[in-house]
Amino acid sequence: MPSTSSSPAAVPGAPSTLWRDRDFRRLWVGQTVSQLGEHTSLVVLPLFAVLTLHAGAGQLGALRAVEQAPILPLSLFVGAWVDRWRPRALMVPADAGRALALAAVAVAGLLGGLGLPALFVGALAVGALSVFFDVAYQASLVRLVARDHLVRGNSALEGSRSAAQIGGPALGGALVTALSAPIAAAAGALFFTLSFLSIRRIGRRESVPERPAHPPRIGRHIHEGLRFVAGDPTLRAVCLASAAFQFFFSAVTTCCLLFLPRQLRLPGTVVGSVLAAAGPGALLGSLLAARLPGRFGRGAVLLSAAALGDGAFLLVPALHGSPAVTVPALLAVNVVFGTCGQLVNVTLMAVRQAVTPDGMQGRAAATINFAGMGLTPLGSLLGGFLADAWGTRTGLLVTAAGMLLSPAVMALSPLGRLGRTPPAPPDTPAATGAHDRAR
Repeated sequence: MPSTSSSPAAVPGAPSTLWRDRDFRRLWVGQTVSQLGEHTSLVVLPLFAVLTLHAGAGQLGALRAVEQAPILPLSLFVGAWVDRWRPRALMVPADAGRALALAAVAVAGLLGGLGLPALFVGALAVGALSVFFDVAYQASLVRLVARDHLVRGNSALEGSRSAAQIGGPALGGALVTALSAPIAAAAGALFFTLSFLSIRRIGRRESVPERPAHPPRIGRHIHEGLRFVAGDPTLRAVCLASAAFQFFFSAVTTCCLLFLPRQLRLPGTVVGSVLAAAGPGALLGSLLAARLPGRFGRGAVLLSAAALGDGAFLLVPALHGSPAVTVPALLAVNVVFGTCGQLVNVTLMAVRQAVTPDGMQGRAAATINFAGMGLTPLGSLLGGFLADAWGTRTGLLVTAAGMLLSPAVMALSPLGRLGRTPPAPPDTPAATGAHDRAR
């Protein structure tokens, strides 16, 4: 099938030459610091609400739901725009906007006006702009890396995300505890500013799919993406598995942010360090994702990693006692979860990119993002409701058990039967027609 992207030779796909490309390095640096800002802010805002403003379980669930809510109305539109425009044209202003939003939160805090309303507004702005960045960067990678090296390209970017997962939560928790929430918010703004400066310096112009004389309306463009994903059994399974995971993981996270400081009585710095333990595991998972799927088969890796990583959270509600016992156990759980979760993420992303024509990449990513991440606000609300109604320990147990629905979906779908070689885009009239129209 003909490609609408620039020639893969523009950025050599071989690992030995990929890192010598200046523009790829700028993308990698921008992605790294952007993720660091995101993971810092994801801990700063909830910890400030719980530890300083004494927010209840329902208020914390609502705060996290507000940050995740823009995924539902924006994802599909952003995906359609990405397939019509250059992805970096959305990534750069998204970083600038997130920097301004967190800077405004920091200023409000320093002036004594950083209460729950300000946190809600800041969380909504950061969440909305994150939708633009996340969808755009996934489509941008396909235009920079040869298709047969997508696993290695994703492994590099996911490795940077792992580094951000290591430093972001620990830094956010330490800044909130030792200094103040405004200083922590200012740190997030600085990271987004650095990402903005790095990505905007990329010199290579991305190709844009040729538009027909009478381009379809954006509603029809979105419908084509929905129909393509829904009509492909592999992508449909990715949607369902992602939706199950994201819904229950969002509920688990809400329960954990209440359980760790209140039931286990861990300070903010320790909570941030425990959450950051997923980072080293994710870094290991990124390295394993470049090797294990090709050796043992993508289906076997997906099923085993998802079951082990998601099941590890069932141990958390059973923890009691002093920090000398609970903290090492929490660190171990998060390392296992980070390793397995990253292995699943990289493998699924490579599968999604491999089976999707170039002119459909943005809409496919947005549709899957919509189906998966779109449920996270409801998951956050569920976590807050269960923690309030049944207690944080019982709520955590129920939501952790729900995470196992994701590997169950994979086992019953084509994902569980994937082999060692990457799948190819379907050669069907629907896929070809959509691809030709995008050209």
